[in-house]
Amino acid sequence: MDGFASLGIMFVLAFAFPVFPLIVAPILQPRQPTGEKRIPYECGVDTIGKTKVRFHIGYFMYALVFLLFDVETIFLYPWAVKYGQLGLFALCEMLVFVGILAIGLWYAWKKGALSWK
Repeated sequence: MDGFASLGIMFVLAFAFPVFPLIVAPILQPRQPTGEKRIPYECGVDTIGKTKVRFHIGYFMYALVFLLFDVETIFLYPWAVKYGQLGLFALCEMLVFVGILAIGLWYAWKKGALSWK
């Protein structure tokens, strides 16, 4: 039971660490809203026109494809370092992983996520 107690304490602390500041911050923060504090602010210059700008979806699609291949690199590097010790099974598993990512790339390409229009 000793190992499970330390695991339980770790889970409680992992949950409390981000939640505690979220609860305490609104209680301790000073509240003195004025008209000057409520205006939009960007780089010290008052905004002109609309302050909410819509971005082209291509930026987000490109970022998702980048994230896909960034995660692939994170998983491929340790596998490549230990490839000699892992054997044929690890090669097959990595081929499945790369195949799934290739399907994701094909799907993104088919949907036009990689083309700028």
